[in-house]
Amino acid sequence: MSEKTVTPRGAYPHTKRVGDLIFVSGTSSRRPDNTIAGVDIIDEMGTKKLNVYAQTQEVLKNINRNLEKEGASLKDVVDVTSFLVNMNDFADYNRAYAEFFEKETGPTRTTVAVHQLPHPDLVIEIKVMAYKPE
Repeated sequence: MSEKTVTPRGAYPHTKRVGDLIFVSGTSSRRPDNTIAGVDIIDEMGTKKLNVYAQTQEVLKNINRNLEKEGASLKDVVDVTSFLVNMNDFADYNRAYAEFFEKETGPTRTTVAVHQLPHPDLVIEIKVMAYKPE
């Protein structure tokens, strides 16, 4: 039985290989069943708390799964672009990110604030470029 994967929400692939480079489309914390990791219901009225720490972890796991389909992993990532809806989330995002990459050996990174992402429960999206010789 194969592991279910997240399907793109538009006319684009999750990954595109060009020679030894692998480009990974912007990735969210959406799961194969279309639920979103890091969305906590905190009361009986359905009030939500959007957890950037949990979303960042799930995003990077999703990226790793996409890279594995190309024979690569997060170890092969050379450049990261992160999109945060709120820069007040930077510390928690940075803490989760550091669980996957080390300052000395990890990829270069750019983090920018954006007005919104394609779903109101998403607080982060990340795209990467990896280098993995064919």
